Amino acid sequence: MPRDEGFAEYAAVRQQRLYRQAYLLCGDRDKAQDLVQSTLLKLYRAWPSVQRADNVDAYSYKTLVRTFVDGERRWRRERDWFRRPDAARAPRSDDLRMTLLAALAELPAKARAVVVLRYWEDLSIEQTASALGCSTGTVKSHSSRALAVLRDRLGDDFHALVTP
Repeated sequence: MPRDEGFAEYAAVRQQRLYRQAYLLCGDRDKAQDLVQSTLLKLYRAWPSVQRADNVDAYSYKTLVRTFVDGERRWRRERDWFRRPDAARAPRSDDLRMTLLAALAELPAKARAVVVLRYWEDLSIEQTASALGCSTGTVKSHSSRALAVLRDRLGDDFHALVTP
């Protein structure tokens, strides 16, 4: 039973943080809860080896991000959907946070993960690359493209969001 107790203790302490990170990735409460549950299930299955990892939190966040990206890929493949190249800009909103979350939802899964890790979680390029399992160059290019899309979608709101 030490496996169950150790995992239960870890999950109880970290579940809220995982949910917050999942919500930033998904932008939807229900999807975020599902993502956290899927992540915790994967962590439980691998718990004996996860405990031996250098940084259990990094392992859990990496699992969360990869689960999110895989789910987004699967979801996009399953639907017959395309985006118009001249998509309308997000409507002006007094609540800039909601406007930003709507713009984030328009980004592809991996680009959204890069933006959340780099700018919300304040991870370095190297830490982000490690969490996503890619090179630092990939992080830089996804970051650059994602910020360009956000600037385009948010227009004047972008500068209000990034300036203190």
